[in-house]
Amino acid sequence: MIFDTHLHLVDRSRLRYPWLAGAGPLARDWSYEDYEASARRIGITDVLHMEVDVAPEDIDAETDFIRELMARPDSLIRGAISAARPESPDFAPWLERVDRKVVRGIRRILHESPDELSTRPVFRQNIRALGAAGLPFDICALARQLALMVDLVDAAPDTCFIIDHCGNPRIADREFDAWAADIRSLAARPHVNIKLSGICAYGGPDWVLADLQPYVDHVLDCFGPERLVWGSDSPVCTNHSSLAEWVAASQALLARCTDSERRAVFQANARRIWSVA
Repeated sequence: MIFDTHLHLVDRSRLRYPWLAGAGPLARDWSYEDYEASARRIGITDVLHMEVDVAPEDIDAETDFIRELMARPDSLIRGAISAARPESPDFAPWLERVDRKVVRGIRRILHESPDELSTRPVFRQNIRALGAAGLPFDICALARQLALMVDLVDAAPDTCFIIDHCGNPRIADREFDAWAADIRSLAARPHVNIKLSGICAYGGPDWVLADLQPYVDHVLDCFGPERLVWGSDSPVCTNHSSLAEWVAASQALLARCTDSERRAVFQANARRIWSVA
């Protein structure tokens, strides 16, 4: 069974998503009902909702949205990885009042932010506060920014980190060496994990399994199956595949793993990292 740690839902009737204006085929609603219908067919039993970069004023409303979905009978959703603004002086009081029954982790998108954002003293202070609060931090950064992420995780040794999307390698461009070196550096930090999520979206429209395999093999070699978690990145994964195709590809990409290692990647590691019973 599969724990999806990276589902995006979009409801434009209640939340604002400024980035959707230039998002092409993604610029529509993506409902829980449609996702659930596919997820139950392919073995997804548990889900964490990943923030969708809503307008900053709607961050708490997004949490309310997920709380409502969690309350549905037989809901697959176990919590949310919430958006936040660690660079803000308002972060500390927000962290104190956040609903911990819903919010299991935090993400601040960095790949569309100035590189210096993660170097600001207040940003790093607040990321360190996540460690004391027991909330992991998902890192969404470009491959060229991974060296900066090494500095960030070193500045917060007591915070648990997860690198989204295998560090966003430029698979379609066959860029490997610089990405691989930075992944190895990040893996040397035991408080850093990595997410096998939606990399089919980076393989180009005609990707095949062999295009993705070297990147997944490198992640496995560096982090091992005990620090690798799975996510769909739905609906972004639908840019060049279906959800079912990404699940099937993931199973094939991890064929070298034992049964117990695959259980760790697809289920157990997520429960440990985000404290989900």
